[in-house]
Amino acid sequence: MDLFEYMRSSNMDKESPLASRLRPATLEEVAGQKHIIGKDKLLYRAIKADKISSVIFYGPPGTGKTTLAKVIANTTSAEFKQINATIANKKDMEEVVEGAKASLGMYGKKTILFIDEIHRFNKSQQDYLLPFVEDGTLILIGATTENPYFEVNNALISRSIIFELKPLDRGDIKELIYRAVNDDKKGMGSYGAVIDETAADFLADICGGDARMALNAVELGILTTDRGDDGKIHITLEVAEQCIQKRAARYDKDGDNHYDTVSAFIKSMRGSDVDAALYYLARMLYAGESVTFIARRIIICASEDVGLADPQALVVANAAAQAVHNIGMPEARIVLAQAVAYVASAPKSNAVYKAIDEALMYVKNNPAGPIPAHLQDAHYKGAAKLGHGLNYKYAHDYKNHYVVQQYMPDGMEDVSFYRPTENGYEADIIKHLERIRKEAE
Repeated sequence: MDLFEYMRSSNMDKESPLASRLRPATLEEVAGQKHIIGKDKLLYRAIKADKISSVIFYGPPGTGKTTLAKVIANTTSAEFKQINATIANKKDMEEVVEGAKASLGMYGKKTILFIDEIHRFNKSQQDYLLPFVEDGTLILIGATTENPYFEVNNALISRSIIFELKPLDRGDIKELIYRAVNDDKKGMGSYGAVIDETAADFLADICGGDARMALNAVELGILTTDRGDDGKIHITLEVAEQCIQKRAARYDKDGDNHYDTVSAFIKSMRGSDVDAALYYLARMLYAGESVTFIARRIIICASEDVGLADPQALVVANAAAQAVHNIGMPEARIVLAQAVAYVASAPKSNAVYKAIDEALMYVKNNPAGPIPAHLQDAHYKGAAKLGHGLNYKYAHDYKNHYVVQQYMPDGMEDVSFYRPTENGYEADIIKHLERIRKEAE
């Protein structure tokens, strides 16, 4: 490292954001993630023994993916190289590979390559790394906020261990907040700041497990708040609220949390939990999800999960979709909430959903039987000579507008697909069908 590089590095250490300066150097300093770095866990043992293999860290922002990579960098005897997939190109990777080959060949020293945002690499870039990971030239550490099973090549996945990081809990965030305020070396301790318990609680709650968000708020509060009469900077609840004007919703329309939220939304409506369904609706609306997308999901649920237990649910859902298309936000939130509450509260049945899937499977797996002659069209030229439509019984001419006759093809007379439940209106359907069939005997 030359003088200029040393000065740049020193200045970066002083001027970099608090969240970066406070980054742990050892495993013992890492907050949270005990499910993967507890003392009895594989990753903890591998890092301590300097026997790390290719791994991919997967989790939301601010949960410690880069932190764990830096801890590995501080503890390993291997060469450690870092690139960011958002700006790296093939030349950057080629330089790392050539350096890794030289280090391994001349000194028998392995090279760890940390790729932040690895999901940003396209298929060809990931494919380029594969042979060098496979032959041990590189030990790969990837970090991603996206599901690696969707965003990372299967070949790299099969050669790596996936570790999922969870949002930090409230206690871990509070510990980091107090460390940031009081630490003289890495934190803001030299500013002589104090933070109220209520302010720390608020930040720990509002950041949603994102340590970086909480630390950025602390730093902003300390740097922009005047000193009190006692000469100290007081981070009160009011200051904390000002530093986070609006919670950044953890919701990426193209990412995993999008699908998880939508899944929870639908399952809550299906499970008749109105409050949970409204909560997930609010999360999607808060994050700016398309109201037409939400309306389509409600329509699907109304048909798939409510069905004929309450036929009105589909009417309400479809009307809501039309309404939100006409009026847009913010009023659309009320329309969507009404539809969600109706569908979630409605009696449930998936009998129709199951029936059509069973019918489709039957059609797929069985030859198409001939349509009974009396059901065939009798209006086209020559149909009568062929016997098409003859002896057809017009249901409206009979009691209850029902008559017994064969509708299924030959050989399928006893096949049934729709089996209504006892829920809601389907109970009436059962009674109706039983009555007209009995009276037709």
